[in-house]
Amino acid sequence: MTGPILISPEVLVPRLGEQLVEAGLLTPDQLKQALDYQKQSTAAGKPILLGHATIELGFLDRPTLDRAVTEQILRLRAALEDANRNLERRVQQRTAELEEALRKLSELSQLKANFVANISHELRTPLTHIRGYLELMQNQTLGPLTPDQIKAIDVSLHSTSRLQSLIEDLILFSLAARGEMTLTLAPVDFQQVTQKVVAHARSKAENQQVLLNAAISPQVTFVKADQQKISWALNHLLDNAIKFTKPGGQVRLSISPDASNERMVNIVVADTGIGIPKERMNEIFEPFHQLDGSPTRRYGGTGLGLALVREIIEAHGARIQVESEIDKGTVISFSLLASKGDETL
Repeated sequence: MTGPILISPEVLVPRLGEQLVEAGLLTPDQLKQALDYQKQSTAAGKPILLGHATIELGFLDRPTLDRAVTEQILRLRAALEDANRNLERRVQQRTAELEEALRKLSELSQLKANFVANISHELRTPLTHIRGYLELMQNQTLGPLTPDQIKAIDVSLHSTSRLQSLIEDLILFSLAARGEMTLTLAPVDFQQVTQKVVAHARSKAENQQVLLNAAISPQVTFVKADQQKISWALNHLLDNAIKFTKPGGQVRLSISPDASNERMVNIVVADTGIGIPKERMNEIFEPFHQLDGSPTRRYGGTGLGLALVREIIEAHGARIQVESEIDKGTVISFSLLASKGDETL
């Protein structure tokens, strides 16, 4: 068994033989002899470096070899430093390009948010007029209606309600996208809020033959929240759970104190719906995005809902968590800070 080769400057120089020939210190024939000598020594169990072989053969002396090796190391170091400088310049250039691309992307996002906001506000005014006249007709203030006309007015009012809800979502999204969504935090009677949310969702659950259960702990009274926005978020979470649950399935809203932190309240919306693939979990929070983007998709919607829910929940200083399994259902949860109800925020 042979010992390790000692580290010497020669080890640091690749293709030493070619360098020695180029420098005129060896002839090609001498290089060939040195290489053959090196191979023979290695085969005999006495491996040597090429430079040592040239010395043993008398082609070079030690000072000449060391000088040649040192010069080559200096050249290699200079080349490495030059390569590093070029790499740094490329990195700086690429960083500048990415920063410019990010700036343009930010500008596009801002333009999109402004466009959505402007269009939404412009749509709100004529829709208000349309809804107002439909309500006058429904109340027969403008004259009596036939049963078929009453039915047509009811359908039209239902559609305007959906359109109005969409416009309000778009306005809320544009505010969030521009960083202008503000919260009015105050002690909120959460028992009252959740009861209204459940009552609002129950009719849709019944229409879809979905069982809606609510388990609201009496220990939960007040939370610190923006009542309007947290109500919107809960309404959407229940609406979404019902929408993606097949007839005969269940949706459950659970409100309870956090067992490990009495100052927190846990909110859980669980369903037995179609579930979400693990690899596509993050996509559900992308605005204007549907997991099923095909023209024949079964479930409607703009894809704004969950993106806005996350904005609202995170604006409350909470984190929304999602667990899901295909064909078994989805669980969405988050926590809010409890309140005594008489606090001044």
